[in-house]
Amino acid sequence: MTLTSLKRTAKVSALLGAFVGTALGSAVPTAHAQSANGGWFVPKTAQPEAPRPAPRRVVEQPVQLPEEEQQAAPEAPRAPPVLPLPPVPTPPVLAKSTTPPPVVVGVINVQAVMQMSSAQQEIQQVLGARRDHLAQAVQHEEAAWREEAQKLQSQARSLTADQIQLRERHLQERRAKDQREFGNQARILQEAAQVAYHQIERELEQPNGIIASVAGSHGMNLVLHSEQVVLHVGEHDITDEVIAQLNKTLPHVFIPADGVDPEQVAKSGKMPTTADEERNAAPEPAQTPAAPAQPQSVLRQQH
Repeated sequence: MTLTSLKRTAKVSALLGAFVGTALGSAVPTAHAQSANGGWFVPKTAQPEAPRPAPRRVVEQPVQLPEEEQQAAPEAPRAPPVLPLPPVPTPPVLAKSTTPPPVVVGVINVQAVMQMSSAQQEIQQVLGARRDHLAQAVQHEEAAWREEAQKLQSQARSLTADQIQLRERHLQERRAKDQREFGNQARILQEAAQVAYHQIERELEQPNGIIASVAGSHGMNLVLHSEQVVLHVGEHDITDEVIAQLNKTLPHVFIPADGVDPEQVAKSGKMPTTADEERNAAPEPAQTPAAPAQPQSVLRQQH
Protein backbone atom coordinates (compact mmCIF):
# COMPACT_ATOMS: atom_id res chain seq x y z
CA MET A 1 0.00 0.00 0.00
CA THR A 2 1.40 3.38 -0.95
CA LEU A 3 1.47 6.50 1.20
CA THR A 4 -1.16 8.10 -1.05
CA SER A 5 -3.53 5.18 -0.51
CA LEU A 6 -3.04 5.44 3.24
CA LYS A 7 -3.94 9.14 3.17
CA ARG A 8 -7.07 8.46 1.09
CA THR A 9 -8.24 5.74 3.45
CA ALA A 10 -7.60 7.93 6.49
CA LYS A 11 -9.53 10.81 4.93
CA VAL A 12 -12.57 8.68 4.20
CA SER A 13 -12.36 7.10 7.65
CA ALA A 14 -12.43 10.58 9.16
CA LEU A 15 -15.53 11.46 7.15
CA LEU A 16 -17.31 8.30 8.27
CA GLY A 17 -16.18 8.75 11.84
CA ALA A 18 -17.58 12.28 11.95
CA PHE A 19 -21.00 11.03 10.89
CA VAL A 20 -21.02 8.07 13.25
CA GLY A 21 -19.88 10.29 16.11
CA THR A 22 -22.70 12.72 15.42
CA ALA A 23 -25.37 10.05 15.05
CA LEU A 24 -24.41 7.85 18.00
CA GLY A 25 -23.16 10.67 20.27
CA SER A 26 -20.07 8.75 21.46
CA ALA A 27 -16.71 7.62 20.13
CA VAL A 28 -15.43 4.04 19.93
CA PRO A 29 -13.22 3.38 23.01
CA THR A 30 -10.73 1.18 21.13
CA ALA A 31 -9.86 4.01 18.79
CA HIS A 32 -8.31 5.95 21.65
CA ALA A 33 -6.30 2.91 22.71
CA GLN A 34 -4.92 2.40 19.22
CA SER A 35 -4.05 6.03 18.59
CA ALA A 36 -2.10 6.27 21.84
CA ASN A 37 0.72 4.02 20.53
CA GLY A 38 1.10 5.03 16.90
CA GLY A 39 -2.04 3.19 15.69
CA TRP A 40 -1.65 -0.15 17.58
CA PHE A 41 -2.50 -1.21 21.10
CA VAL A 42 0.56 -2.32 23.06
CA PRO A 43 0.08 -4.00 26.47
CA LYS A 44 1.73 -2.30 29.40
CA THR A 45 3.91 -5.34 30.15
CA ALA A 46 5.49 -5.22 26.68
CA GLN A 47 6.69 -1.66 27.15
CA PRO A 48 10.07 -1.18 28.90
CA GLU A 49 9.77 0.91 32.00
CA ALA A 50 11.81 4.08 31.84
CA PRO A 51 14.16 4.78 34.78
CA ARG A 52 12.71 7.19 37.27
CA PRO A 53 14.69 10.38 37.87
CA ALA A 54 16.04 10.97 41.32
CA PRO A 55 13.88 13.31 43.42
CA ARG A 56 15.12 16.83 43.68
CA ARG A 57 14.95 18.87 46.81
CA VAL A 58 13.36 22.20 46.28
CA VAL A 59 14.21 24.93 48.74
CA GLU A 60 11.41 27.40 48.99
CA GLN A 61 12.56 31.00 48.74
CA PRO A 62 10.52 33.80 50.20
CA VAL A 63 8.73 35.76 47.53
CA GLN A 64 9.94 39.34 47.36
CA LEU A 65 7.20 41.79 46.54
CA PRO A 66 7.99 45.03 44.75
CA GLU A 67 8.57 48.00 47.00
CA GLU A 68 5.55 49.80 45.58
CA GLU A 69 3.26 46.88 46.44
CA GLN A 70 4.73 46.58 49.95
CA GLN A 71 4.16 50.25 50.66
CA ALA A 72 0.68 50.35 49.14
CA ALA A 73 -1.99 50.42 51.87
CA PRO A 74 -5.27 48.50 51.45
CA GLU A 75 -8.05 50.63 49.99
CA ALA A 76 -10.75 51.77 52.39
CA PRO A 77 -14.35 50.87 51.52
CA ARG A 78 -15.86 53.56 49.35
CA ALA A 79 -18.83 55.39 50.81
CA PRO A 80 -22.04 55.32 48.77
CA PRO A 81 -22.27 58.31 46.44
CA VAL A 82 -24.63 61.18 47.13
CA LEU A 83 -26.93 61.51 44.12
CA PRO A 84 -29.59 64.07 43.22
CA LEU A 85 -33.16 63.28 44.24
CA PRO A 86 -35.56 64.93 41.80
CA PRO A 87 -39.07 65.49 43.16
CA VAL A 88 -41.93 63.27 41.96
CA PRO A 89 -45.53 64.42 41.66
CA THR A 90 -48.04 63.49 44.34
CA PRO A 91 -50.86 61.33 42.93
CA PRO A 92 -54.33 62.86 43.11
CA VAL A 93 -56.90 61.61 45.60
CA LEU A 94 -59.35 59.37 43.77
CA ALA A 95 -63.05 59.43 44.40
CA LYS A 96 -64.53 56.46 46.23
CA SER A 97 -65.52 53.74 43.76
CA THR A 98 -67.78 50.72 43.95
CA THR A 99 -66.79 47.78 46.11
CA PRO A 100 -66.18 44.52 44.19
CA PRO A 101 -68.48 41.62 44.93
CA PRO A 102 -67.48 38.97 47.47
CA VAL A 103 -65.12 36.32 46.18
CA VAL A 104 -66.62 32.95 45.25
CA VAL A 105 -63.76 30.57 44.54
CA GLY A 106 -63.65 27.54 42.25
CA VAL A 107 -60.79 25.18 41.41
CA ILE A 108 -59.94 23.22 38.27
CA ASN A 109 -57.36 20.62 37.26
CA VAL A 110 -56.40 21.71 33.75
CA GLN A 111 -54.07 18.73 33.25
CA ALA A 112 -56.91 16.31 33.92
CA VAL A 113 -59.13 18.24 31.52
CA MET A 114 -56.57 17.91 28.74
CA GLN A 115 -56.01 14.20 29.40
CA MET A 116 -59.74 13.41 29.26
CA SER A 117 -60.41 15.62 26.23
CA SER A 118 -61.45 13.66 23.15
CA ALA A 119 -59.94 16.38 20.94
CA GLN A 120 -56.60 16.03 22.70
CA GLN A 121 -56.67 12.26 22.26
CA GLU A 122 -57.30 12.77 18.55
CA ILE A 123 -54.29 15.08 18.34
CA GLN A 124 -52.09 12.51 20.04
CA GLN A 125 -53.22 9.76 17.68
CA VAL A 126 -52.88 11.69 14.41
CA LEU A 127 -49.70 13.64 15.11
CA GLY A 128 -48.12 10.72 16.97
CA ALA A 129 -48.39 8.58 13.84
CA ARG A 130 -46.81 11.34 11.76
CA ARG A 131 -43.99 11.73 14.26
CA ASP A 132 -43.24 7.99 14.19
CA HIS A 133 -43.25 8.01 10.38
CA LEU A 134 -40.78 10.91 10.32
CA ALA A 135 -38.50 9.16 12.82
CA GLN A 136 -38.45 6.02 10.67
CA ALA A 137 -37.59 8.07 7.59
CA VAL A 138 -34.70 9.73 9.41
CA GLN A 139 -33.33 6.38 10.59
CA HIS A 140 -33.62 4.87 7.09
CA GLU A 141 -31.75 7.79 5.52
CA GLU A 142 -29.02 7.69 8.16
CA ALA A 143 -28.49 3.98 7.51
CA ALA A 144 -28.27 4.59 3.75
CA TRP A 145 -25.83 7.47 4.24
CA ARG A 146 -23.65 5.37 6.53
CA GLU A 147 -23.64 2.53 4.00
CA GLU A 148 -22.47 4.86 1.23
CA ALA A 149 -19.72 6.24 3.44
CA GLN A 150 -18.49 2.75 4.35
CA LYS A 151 -18.56 1.74 0.69
CA LEU A 152 -16.41 4.75 -0.16
CA GLN A 153 -13.99 3.82 2.59
CA SER A 154 -13.60 0.27 1.28
CA GLN A 155 -13.08 1.48 -2.30
CA ALA A 156 -10.70 4.33 -1.46
CA ARG A 157 -7.57 2.34 -2.41
CA SER A 158 -8.77 1.83 -5.98
CA LEU A 159 -9.95 5.43 -6.55
CA THR A 160 -8.06 8.53 -7.51
CA ALA A 161 -7.90 11.58 -5.31
CA ASP A 162 -10.35 13.46 -7.57
CA GLN A 163 -12.84 10.58 -7.45
CA ILE A 164 -12.67 10.42 -3.66
CA GLN A 165 -13.12 14.17 -3.36
CA LEU A 166 -16.14 14.10 -5.70
CA ARG A 167 -17.88 11.31 -3.79
CA GLU A 168 -17.13 13.00 -0.48
CA ARG A 169 -18.73 16.19 -1.76
CA HIS A 170 -21.81 14.23 -2.86
CA LEU A 171 -22.10 12.70 0.61
CA GLN A 172 -21.82 16.09 2.26
CA GLU A 173 -24.42 17.60 -0.07
CA ARG A 174 -26.75 14.68 0.60
CA ARG A 175 -26.31 15.15 4.32
CA ALA A 176 -27.05 18.88 4.12
CA LYS A 177 -30.15 18.22 2.00
CA ASP A 178 -31.44 15.66 4.49
CA GLN A 179 -31.00 18.11 7.35
CA ARG A 180 -32.97 20.79 5.51
CA GLU A 181 -35.80 18.48 4.47
CA PHE A 182 -36.18 16.66 7.77
CA GLY A 183 -35.87 19.92 9.70
CA ASN A 184 -38.66 21.44 7.62
CA GLN A 185 -40.88 18.39 8.17
CA ALA A 186 -40.25 18.59 11.92
CA ARG A 187 -41.19 22.28 11.91
CA ILE A 188 -44.44 21.54 10.04
CA LEU A 189 -45.29 18.82 12.55
CA GLN A 190 -44.60 21.10 15.51
CA GLU A 191 -46.66 23.96 14.08
CA ALA A 192 -49.55 21.58 13.31
CA ALA A 193 -49.56 20.60 16.99
CA GLN A 194 -49.60 24.27 17.98
CA VAL A 195 -52.59 24.91 15.72
CA ALA A 196 -54.49 21.94 17.15
CA TYR A 197 -53.79 22.56 20.84
CA HIS A 198 -54.43 26.28 20.56
CA GLN A 199 -58.05 25.51 19.62
CA ILE A 200 -58.55 23.65 22.91
CA GLU A 201 -56.91 26.45 24.89
CA ARG A 202 -59.09 29.08 23.28
CA GLU A 203 -62.25 27.03 23.87
CA LEU A 204 -61.37 26.74 27.54
CA GLU A 205 -59.85 30.10 28.44
CA GLN A 206 -61.47 32.78 26.32
CA PRO A 207 -63.76 35.22 28.23
CA ASN A 208 -66.91 33.43 27.04
CA GLY A 209 -65.30 29.99 27.03
CA ILE A 210 -66.20 26.80 28.84
CA ILE A 211 -64.38 27.56 32.12
CA ALA A 212 -66.09 30.95 32.39
CA SER A 213 -69.44 29.40 31.49
CA VAL A 214 -69.25 26.60 34.06
CA ALA A 215 -67.92 28.94 36.75
CA GLY A 216 -70.64 31.47 36.02
CA SER A 217 -73.33 28.82 36.40
CA HIS A 218 -72.17 28.35 40.01
CA GLY A 219 -71.75 32.06 40.72
CA MET A 220 -67.96 31.73 40.89
CA ASN A 221 -65.92 34.81 40.06
CA LEU A 222 -62.44 33.43 40.81
CA VAL A 223 -61.08 30.08 39.54
CA LEU A 224 -57.68 28.75 40.68
CA HIS A 225 -55.56 25.81 39.61
CA SER A 226 -56.11 22.89 41.96
CA GLU A 227 -52.32 22.48 42.28
CA GLN A 228 -52.21 25.89 43.99
CA VAL A 229 -54.94 25.11 46.54
CA VAL A 230 -54.11 23.29 49.76
CA LEU A 231 -57.68 22.58 50.89
CA HIS A 232 -61.10 22.84 49.28
CA VAL A 233 -64.44 21.06 49.36
CA GLY A 234 -65.71 18.93 46.48
CA GLU A 235 -68.32 21.47 45.42
CA HIS A 236 -65.57 23.95 44.55
CA ASP A 237 -64.04 21.62 41.90
CA ILE A 238 -65.45 22.16 38.40
CA THR A 239 -63.04 19.85 36.57
CA ASP A 240 -65.56 17.12 35.68
CA GLU A 241 -68.13 19.63 34.44
CA VAL A 242 -65.53 21.35 32.26
CA ILE A 243 -64.48 17.98 30.76
CA ALA A 244 -68.07 17.11 29.90
CA GLN A 245 -68.75 20.49 28.31
CA LEU A 246 -65.45 20.44 26.37
CA ASN A 247 -66.09 17.00 24.85
CA LYS A 248 -69.63 18.09 23.96
CA THR A 249 -68.65 21.44 22.45
CA LEU A 250 -65.30 20.56 20.86
CA PRO A 251 -65.08 16.81 20.17
CA HIS A 252 -62.72 17.38 17.20
CA VAL A 253 -60.20 20.04 16.18
CA PHE A 254 -58.78 21.16 12.87
CA ILE A 255 -55.42 19.51 12.17
CA PRO A 256 -53.57 20.54 8.98
CA ALA A 257 -53.23 17.67 6.54
CA ASP A 258 -50.06 15.62 6.48
CA GLY A 259 -47.28 17.56 4.76
CA VAL A 260 -49.31 20.80 4.57
CA ASP A 261 -47.38 23.80 5.91
CA PRO A 262 -49.51 25.66 8.51
CA GLU A 263 -47.83 28.92 7.56
CA GLN A 264 -49.03 28.47 3.97
CA VAL A 265 -52.55 27.84 5.27
CA ALA A 266 -52.35 31.11 7.20
CA LYS A 267 -51.23 32.99 4.07
CA SER A 268 -54.10 31.56 2.02
CA GLY A 269 -56.65 33.68 3.90
CA LYS A 270 -59.08 30.77 4.38
CA MET A 271 -59.32 31.33 8.16
CA PRO A 272 -58.22 33.81 10.82
CA THR A 273 -54.60 33.68 11.96
CA THR A 274 -52.65 34.30 15.15
CA ALA A 275 -51.73 37.73 13.80
CA ASP A 276 -55.43 38.64 13.75
CA GLU A 277 -55.79 37.35 17.30
CA GLU A 278 -52.90 39.50 18.54
CA ARG A 279 -54.22 42.50 16.65
CA ASN A 280 -57.66 42.16 18.24
CA ALA A 281 -56.20 41.66 21.71
CA ALA A 282 -53.91 44.70 21.47
CA PRO A 283 -55.24 47.86 23.20
CA GLU A 284 -56.39 50.67 20.98
CA PRO A 285 -53.81 53.44 20.62
CA ALA A 286 -54.62 56.67 22.42
CA GLN A 287 -55.79 59.53 20.25
CA THR A 288 -52.98 62.00 19.65
CA PRO A 289 -53.69 65.75 19.62
CA ALA A 290 -53.59 67.64 16.36
CA ALA A 291 -50.15 68.70 15.23
CA PRO A 292 -49.32 72.38 15.83
CA ALA A 293 -48.94 74.75 12.94
CA GLN A 294 -45.28 75.39 13.72
CA PRO A 295 -42.92 72.37 13.86
CA GLN A 296 -41.49 71.57 17.29
CA SER A 297 -37.84 71.62 18.15
CA VAL A 298 -35.81 68.58 17.25
CA LEU A 299 -34.46 68.42 20.80
CA ARG A 300 -37.96 68.35 22.26
CA GLN A 301 -39.00 65.63 19.86
CA GLN A 302 -36.09 63.49 21.03
CA HIS A 303 -37.10 63.95 24.68
